Amino acid sequence: MSAAEARVIRLLMELRRAGVTDPRVLGAIERVPREMFVSSAFSDQAWENSALPIGCGQTISQPLVVGLMTQELRVGDRMKVLEIGTGSGYQSAILAQLCRRLYTVERHRPLLKEAEQRFKALRIHNITFKHGDGSRGWPEQAPFDRIMVTAAAHDVPPALVEQLKPGGIMVLPVGDESFQDLLRVTRTEDGMDIHPILDVRFVPLVEGIPEG
Repeated sequence: MSAAEARVIRLLMELRRAGVTDPRVLGAIERVPREMFVSSAFSDQAWENSALPIGCGQTISQPLVVGLMTQELRVGDRMKVLEIGTGSGYQSAILAQLCRRLYTVERHRPLLKEAEQRFKALRIHNITFKHGDGSRGWPEQAPFDRIMVTAAAHDVPPALVEQLKPGGIMVLPVGDESFQDLLRVTRTEDGMDIHPILDVRFVPLVEGIPEG
């Protein structure tokens, strides 16, 4: 076994002990080469269970958080999924392993261009991406079976709930800089059913797109 393979196995065992038990999710994490989604300066830390900077003031999430969010989303292989915040594209690549089609929105154009190149290199063909304001979702493609938000909103955004199918699930962090809760939100006939998962720390969900 190579040192690289050993790092992958060690991370998967750590995730399993911490509660990521869905074999489809673990399989997707194993198949997606995280080292492709971090800068060369951090490549030796790619398979450690830690968040890393990726540019534009953003981060690639800790693998445990990626695993738990993906597991809580309960994605089926025929589902249409929306992701808010493409970032490095790492979470996108994992979701794409599990769903029929992923739609992902990123407000930072340089990050989106880099993610697009990674998807091409990995021959991932079921991702549709857009440079835009993720807080508004992607109404032209709604409704979605599942929505994942990878930035912290102050409250559950009504615009995103409206883009969920009835019975659909959204996983997102909600809170401010001092405290954030990761929530699983299910759209019901009466509104929403909200289930807290764990405390997290994400960059804020910002409206609009950067100039330039």
